[in-house]
Amino acid sequence: MRKEEILEILADTNFWIKKQDVGIKRSKIINEIEIAAESKEIIILSGIRRCGKSTIARQYIKKIIDKKTDPKKTLIVNFEDPRLRNLSLDLMNEIYAVYCTEISEEGGNYIILDEIQNINGWEKFARYLYEIKKENVFITGSSSKLLSGEYSTVLAGRHLGFNIFPLSFREFLIFNGFETLDKLQIIGQKNRIKKLFSIYLENGGFPKIVLTSLDQNKKDIAKSYFDSIIIKDIINRHNISEKQILKELAKYYLSSISSLQSFNKLKGVFNVSLDTIQRFSYYLEEVYLLYFVKMFDYSVKKQILNPKKVYCIDTGLRNALCFKFRENLGQLYENIVFIELKRRGKEIYYWKDLKQKECDFVIKEGLKITTAIQVTYNIENPDTKKREINSLMAAMKEFDLSSGLIITEDFEDRQTIDGKTIRFIPLWKWLINR
Repeated sequence: MRKEEILEILADTNFWIKKQDVGIKRSKIINEIEIAAESKEIIILSGIRRCGKSTIARQYIKKIIDKKTDPKKTLIVNFEDPRLRNLSLDLMNEIYAVYCTEISEEGGNYIILDEIQNINGWEKFARYLYEIKKENVFITGSSSKLLSGEYSTVLAGRHLGFNIFPLSFREFLIFNGFETLDKLQIIGQKNRIKKLFSIYLENGGFPKIVLTSLDQNKKDIAKSYFDSIIIKDIINRHNISEKQILKELAKYYLSSISSLQSFNKLKGVFNVSLDTIQRFSYYLEEVYLLYFVKMFDYSVKKQILNPKKVYCIDTGLRNALCFKFRENLGQLYENIVFIELKRRGKEIYYWKDLKQKECDFVIKEGLKITTAIQVTYNIENPDTKKREINSLMAAMKEFDLSSGLIITEDFEDRQTIDGKTIRFIPLWKWLINR
């Protein structure tokens, strides 16, 4: 590409000449990145397409510029810009050379390589910038492989990774005008918070969708995200020919969130090999669309052989592609709890005993299970309440826990049974009480 052409493209996305719109600030993750960046390690932001990685990276750059960093000491390259042709290491080197000769001298610059996963060998270039040129390097991408051991070897362990998610409910409230969430505000604004939670449950937390006013537009955007994830991040990346099967499998999983899934059974449903089901399921998890949760057992073999529970990254994405939103509130509640636990960095399993009592989530810290959680929408039904309590109590006894948690629609209480404490808390309140 010509030098002038590269400069024109870069000028559109960088802060050198004009102000850039960085959207509503996601302060918590920006602050965490700022602290991590002080280590001078390569920073990797990885998460599902359109969850806000690129915006967060630009918000970080805006923050350091506001703290008196020269804008020309920053470089943002969006590798999904259609004007950048023939993506390769050669092109990356060419862009960097133009930047060094025309904008800023080498060394000490803040360089963001945005949506880089489609360029083979990107990790070698990142290490070159970091080790040889002494640049501050930031990577964004929509593949979990960016944080995998596959790249750690080349990067020599000199990186810090962040999983970026769609908006949490706390962030969703900020996007809807809540500047703080202290106890008095939560009490005074309880009805509005609960109404906003219903919207969050239905439409999810992708930033652009949250900021879109019409419900139909929200669903259309979500469907376009799904298509881009399937086509760009899986089909094109892995050169898949069974496109329809992949798409149908993804929709099947989305319609079956919070349920147990057996790859062996699914091969019969879709009339394909076990390898195909396993491979496609891995691809869907690799791009953060889905998560598969194992049953906890001290035997790793049993963890592998038992069915897995499936969850999706965002309930809004699921609702845009599947029917009967209002008939699946319990599944949606459980899915939201799972994603929040992932956002909080927890190691999550489900648990089931020989009598088929099942606990939705058990959390492992170190070598021990430390937390047991049940999720239910309608706790007012006496039979439901009894079943949930019995399942939670079974898990608490199994792992010698003194307390457990049942997350509900709007029931709040604390009960002591057989010397063990069970706390009931509404989901909306649990999400914002960190």
